[in-house]
Amino acid sequence: MRITDVRAYIPMVGIRPQCLVKIETDVGIVGWGESGLSAREQAVAAAVGHYRDFLIGADPMARGALWQRLYRSQYFEGGRVLTAAQSAIDIALYDIAGKALGVPVYELLGGRQREFVPLFATIGDPMGPGLVEGARRLIDDGWQAIRLFPSMPGPAVTAAAGARSAISYAAADGATAADPDLFEPREALAVTAEWTTRLRAAIGPGPVLGIDWHHRLSVAETVSFVQRMPVGTLDFLEEPIRDENPDAYAQLRTLIDVPLALGEEFSSKWAFVPYIERGLTDFIRLDICNVGGFTEAAKVAGWAEAHYLDLMPHNPLGPICTAATGHLCTAVPNLAWMEIRQSATEDLGFYDRDLFPVQQTLDGPRLVISDAPGLGVEVDESKLEAAVAGHWNPQQLHRRDGSVQNW
Repeated sequence: MRITDVRAYIPMVGIRPQCLVKIETDVGIVGWGESGLSAREQAVAAAVGHYRDFLIGADPMARGALWQRLYRSQYFEGGRVLTAAQSAIDIALYDIAGKALGVPVYELLGGRQREFVPLFATIGDPMGPGLVEGARRLIDDGWQAIRLFPSMPGPAVTAAAGARSAISYAAADGATAADPDLFEPREALAVTAEWTTRLRAAIGPGPVLGIDWHHRLSVAETVSFVQRMPVGTLDFLEEPIRDENPDAYAQLRTLIDVPLALGEEFSSKWAFVPYIERGLTDFIRLDICNVGGFTEAAKVAGWAEAHYLDLMPHNPLGPICTAATGHLCTAVPNLAWMEIRQSATEDLGFYDRDLFPVQQTLDGPRLVISDAPGLGVEVDESKLEAAVAGHWNPQQLHRRDGSVQNW
């Protein structure tokens, strides 16, 4: 069996593009993968084009060797764009291998360790009474792990009737209709701490409760946020500050008492080195579509297990990313919860049944991985060309003084 073609597609699915990669073989078996580098899909597609030259004529079953060749056969190895492209390619190669052998991908990773993958849901409501209502709705539906987003500017974006989006939120942090991108961290953390405390009091101590700050705070602001809430309010604090400097997280560790969840933006196992070895995180927010596909993700999972750390994988995209992440979660022993972006409080339109007629099964707070060969996802290619997306960029936030703020 040999690779005959490699192609990237960028369809608009729900509220944002998805970068999909298809690999064809001379025996008719096709594999699909997905890149996780949102808002840079065009750059990833171009990198896939470069890698195509290495892949045509290669044996798709030689997944580990191909990973090494793509990563190490150039002077400027790695980086988020290149590794995101490699991730999609690696996932597609595993899809091919599973189909060729007639087994689901999790069998290639050591076999099934759980009957279903536990999920956490996100509440897209703004800070206010609707937050409590949304949490109670999730708990009534059987969800035991809930994530919040902080107070954010801008009008709420709805992707489906009755559902709320987590892309932007109405909030009392100074944003106005004339300036919907205004974000002041101090104002946002004050509102968020108040309503997070109220939410914990309303739902009791049982449900897992976390919040994702998306790198929008400084060390001092993070400490201020945590100190405004009673001990035990939060079960995890996700990405409060940027990750380029591990020493900043080391400092933060000495100042707060909330478990940290980090790593969704890491593009290789090497990026995890200081965070795992120095004990700077408590949950591994690994993204299989960015870290290098199954080949790298399995190594990070085993490494985390050796340090008694559980995975809490980043999964913000569509059915291919969800299936790949779900297969990994099915096969590893050290799993907390997997992210999903579809629940009673959030639906971004990523699970398009016309474009992806065969998907893995979402059963409320559970993902049930089938025993279908490969990833267990089928793509209707006739819909891809009609769904071609242009450039997409997230909200461009700024502070009141005009300076740039992280999205």
